[in-house]
Amino acid sequence: MLAVSLLAAVLAVGGCSRTSEPQAKAPAAQGASAPSAAGVQAAGGPVQAVPDFAAIAEANKGAVVNITSIVAAPRQMRLPFGGRGGGQGSDDDEDNPMNEFLRRFGMEGQMPPVPREGMGSGFIVDAAGVILTNAHVVEGADEVRVKLADRREFKGKIAGLDHTTDIAVVKIEAKGLPTVKLGDPSKIRVGEWVLAIGSPFGFDNTVTAGIVSGTSRSLPEGSYVPFIQTDAAVNPGNSGGPLFNMRGEVIGINSAIYSRTGGYMGLAFAIPIDVAKNVEDQLLKTGKVERGRLGVGIQEVSASLARSFGLERPQGALVSTVESNGPAEKAGVKPGDVILSFNGKPIDQSSELPPLVAQTKPGTKAELEVWRGGKKQTLGVAVGEMKSEKTARAGDKPGAQEGGKLGLAVRPLTPEEKKELGGGVQGLVVEGASGPAAKAGIRRGDLVTAVNGQPVKTVDELRALLEKSKDSAALLIRRGDATVFVPIEIG
Repeated sequence: MLAVSLLAAVLAVGGCSRTSEPQAKAPAAQGASAPSAAGVQAAGGPVQAVPDFAAIAEANKGAVVNITSIVAAPRQMRLPFGGRGGGQGSDDDEDNPMNEFLRRFGMEGQMPPVPREGMGSGFIVDAAGVILTNAHVVEGADEVRVKLADRREFKGKIAGLDHTTDIAVVKIEAKGLPTVKLGDPSKIRVGEWVLAIGSPFGFDNTVTAGIVSGTSRSLPEGSYVPFIQTDAAVNPGNSGGPLFNMRGEVIGINSAIYSRTGGYMGLAFAIPIDVAKNVEDQLLKTGKVERGRLGVGIQEVSASLARSFGLERPQGALVSTVESNGPAEKAGVKPGDVILSFNGKPIDQSSELPPLVAQTKPGTKAELEVWRGGKKQTLGVAVGEMKSEKTARAGDKPGAQEGGKLGLAVRPLTPEEKKELGGGVQGLVVEGASGPAAKAGIRRGDLVTAVNGQPVKTVDELRALLEKSKDSAALLIRRGDATVFVPIEIG
């Protein structure tokens, strides 16, 4: 379970669920008979149809899978340079700085000598064994197991994952598998029925239903995903499972919930399937995901700001900062501009702009309609490219990521991060850890500043130093205010 504590905790459940829109008389997917419905007379309105969820569940249950991710038992961490006397330091040694490292990094005490298992869901999108799920379901796994509805089990291989959208692609060696039909999330309406299938708490092929509660929702760690909000019950184990509309089409991947308890409280969020499909195509083709960027900082337009800028109502995305020499500055965008539309698509709330830009191919010529000085203007902009993280590629062993022997996915510090950390700080930011790196306790967000005592600033420098290492390497890791050497056995 991946949890983020807020006033209402945002929970990316080790398998959360999504939902999709219903239609009264639409046929079910994959040749199933059209759902039957009982007419219900609304007061003063037309007869409403109650959907037959059973037909949709029956037609699609074979394409929904249970995913178990296994992380090997972490070995007890020891410093390479020992405690007093220069010997191999023990974690029980009071003078060993690793004790302070463990306390600061939240890993104090003896780590359990047993493998850790996580559970989630997924669904088959290609009969040759291509499965979509959430990245947080399989990230860092040393082994991925996929169980089908017919109880067959396969060893899965992570073909690619993307942290930004929380999408992962898993492959299994099989043919002729049942698949789901994909729908169009742009056509869903608030209030429509949706159905989720997944494995909450390990109960395979559990079906829950609800309605679409909202669209284009923005979550704290998902600003590039216009989430679908539903009230279909999803819990730990639902993550990565499909959300269906009443035509039996997948419109989303259940990914997160808001909760004060860690369990379902009526607020579930799904990644639109068009976003997931775009990520899948790029991962399988190139091993990475390209995203567009404008190079602006934006904020919501409140009622008082709208009056100040002469707008009839609150709308658009207010530009607060413009990156020097970035795509927006080159196009003539200025702080104080209100972006009303991007490539003809209206921007009602500021949260709607980042997903639109991110899904635009870098280098594309786009049009911005901005409000400036009490009137509208149209500006042409060449969309830039967002710096992409390293991702797992097809052919890697499960859980292995770019970074090779250590299982590290890393990137250089951005100018903003360097400024925040203070002058002179160099290193590589960890975007993902698996295999040896994960076992050693390294995790996303850590800063690798040196290898075997040699400073590193680029990925090439890291690789060169690792090539010179034999059985192990000592990485100097900075996390918060703590800095310590961490020994890693080279895979």
